[in-house]
Amino acid sequence: MSEKRLDDVDHLKRSIDWKQGMAIALGVPLLILPSLGYLPMYVSGAAILIWGLSVLQGFMQNTAYAEMATTFPKVSGVPGFAQHVFRTNNHKGMYDKGKLLGGFTAWSYWFGWNPILAIFSILVGGYLHGLFPVLSETFTQYQLSLMAGGVIFSALFVVNWFGLKEGAILGYVLAAISLIPLVILAVAPFATGHVDLANITGSWWPTDWAWDLHHILILFGVFGIAHWSACAWETAAMYGPEYKNPSKDAPKALFACGIICLFLFVMLQSSVIGALGVEGVLAEPVSPLIPVAEAVFGQAGSMITIILLMAAMVLIIQTAYLGSSRAMHSMALEGNLPKVFGHTNRHGTPFVALLVIAAFNFALISMGDASAVLGASAIGYTIAHGLTLFAYVKSKNDPAFATEERPFKAPKRWKHVAMVFGLFNVPLCVVGVVYLNGLEIGSAPTWVAFGVLGIYIPIWLYSQHETKRAKTRAAAASADPHADDREKVLDLT
Repeated sequence: MSEKRLDDVDHLKRSIDWKQGMAIALGVPLLILPSLGYLPMYVSGAAILIWGLSVLQGFMQNTAYAEMATTFPKVSGVPGFAQHVFRTNNHKGMYDKGKLLGGFTAWSYWFGWNPILAIFSILVGGYLHGLFPVLSETFTQYQLSLMAGGVIFSALFVVNWFGLKEGAILGYVLAAISLIPLVILAVAPFATGHVDLANITGSWWPTDWAWDLHHILILFGVFGIAHWSACAWETAAMYGPEYKNPSKDAPKALFACGIICLFLFVMLQSSVIGALGVEGVLAEPVSPLIPVAEAVFGQAGSMITIILLMAAMVLIIQTAYLGSSRAMHSMALEGNLPKVFGHTNRHGTPFVALLVIAAFNFALISMGDASAVLGASAIGYTIAHGLTLFAYVKSKNDPAFATEERPFKAPKRWKHVAMVFGLFNVPLCVVGVVYLNGLEIGSAPTWVAFGVLGIYIPIWLYSQHETKRAKTRAAAASADPHADDREKVLDLT
């Protein structure tokens, strides 16, 4: 194919507009579900403020990403930006350290998004276990989570096999199914008088809160966990190579998602705490929306809510599945992963990446606890955003990018804003999440996170060897048409 590079990696197709990109990213508001009961456990009613500030942090970060999405329209979102900016042109030596840094950023981002499949499969298994007594008598919650993951991953693989446009259509359908009940649950408790503002104002901070090092580290950790959810609408920039008009589509999709997230994140946490009180939320830390639905709509309404929320979880799994597969494709395209992960089918779908992601998440489901998986994932996600914001600063300072056309420009001196939030993410929020994991879950999530991140080094070294070997073969083939055949014979012997 004429569009293939030397390394035999395939290219994505430009098939969607900003509305379809937004539809895929509209799963992001569902990311609040695992943490609706988690944040109040540490900061009580101030969780509402944390969510609002975190979504505003997303606006700060995503303004920079919107500029990079229009400046580098052929790369895929956060992982593509970092790889493109950090790599060194005409580097000397065996390995390009800038390329390694860009690849590591993309890998961290992949690990930030990828475990969402496992997290929400575990949640679906938990809902099924509690909703249907016959299932809980026959299967354990872990078995139900595995079965849910198998069904969901298989169905989404089939849908996404036919290209991103069809995935966006599924996004439209699931967005209507899931976002409508979320909006209702955010607004209805206020409209029906079930929200008591005293539940919020009377428990704004924990009674034992003190501004010492222990609590400051907790606060950084809480911001890191909230960041994993409330800033994730940057995924709309992932589809830069697949937007028909990336200079206009990427910013529109980004900021439309941001406005929706700001409303839902703040209102959902407010309705839950306002209706149940902090103590009521802590009594139902996994699914506090269920007693809210029961209070507002009765038992039948609760049943409907659970079913709709499970449909909503399919939407966020779809968002994560697409985003993490594009991250792997982008890394393979840049030579930071083995080229097999960049192969696409005739519909432009990176199907090998989809298969690997599904297998990896089956392994993560074995951790059994959604909070543990989230604690590991948040470390990778926060590292990725910190490094990508540093990449934005580099793109503004490096003369090599001075002549790049920037159809969308962030406000003047936005590089300073990006630097501040980059340092906020790395190291402050990373340290906070590690500290919070130790308090709540133990060291396992941290070890899993740094183990997955660390394994990237040998994978990257292999991919560099693969790229070098491909270039050597291509050079030999151009000089001697029969050289490649002799090389294959040597390989076989």
